[in-house]
Amino acid sequence: MNPKYDEDDNTLPARIARALIERIVTGVLRPGERVGQDAIAAEFGASHVPVREAFRRVEARGLLISEPRKGVRVSALDDASIVEITAMRAALEPLALRSAWPSIAPADLVHAQSAINEGAKAKDMQAWEAANREFHFALYRPSGMRRLLASIDVLHEARTRCMYATAPFIAWDPGSQREHREMLAAVRKGDVERACMLLERHIAEAGQTLIQGLTRWRASQG
Repeated sequence: MNPKYDEDDNTLPARIARALIERIVTGVLRPGERVGQDAIAAEFGASHVPVREAFRRVEARGLLISEPRKGVRVSALDDASIVEITAMRAALEPLALRSAWPSIAPADLVHAQSAINEGAKAKDMQAWEAANREFHFALYRPSGMRRLLASIDVLHEARTRCMYATAPFIAWDPGSQREHREMLAAVRKGDVERACMLLERHIAEAGQTLIQGLTRWRASQG
């Protein structure tokens, strides 16, 4: 998994932040786990200043929590977070699709179809999720709205973290492939209202699937 966060920023705080994001999203750093400044500073051969900046950046994405006298820990996974992520996606992604609509070119449709094909061939959740995200962004990028796309990327990052945690307990949701094909067909026909309706339903169903998976994940934690 390659975090998209600040890909062009090669400063030390950005590199540390990217490493922490990847570890949290993929479950290497588990919910509630302490993350020590000393250990991270030693790993990266850094002073505490860039480490604190990296922590601040990751905390701004909702993946770390800093508490007075308790230090820094990985944020929890809970139903409320999934509900929030789902509601925000349902608001922002149709906006991105509507904004992109006038600028979607044949090459974007080819890109979206290619992502569907890659998802169908995926052998593991990581490959499927990469294709899933690429499908969505193939249709959103033509909007050219960088802030909006960055916000959606953060939400997909948070959703992906939930998928890694719940992957042993739920399918990768193969129904998404059918839903992607239906959305793409609506886009090709020029039916923006149907495409957005399908997108909103797709997001809502994905949220429900994650909540079910999270319930099973919590039960497995004893």
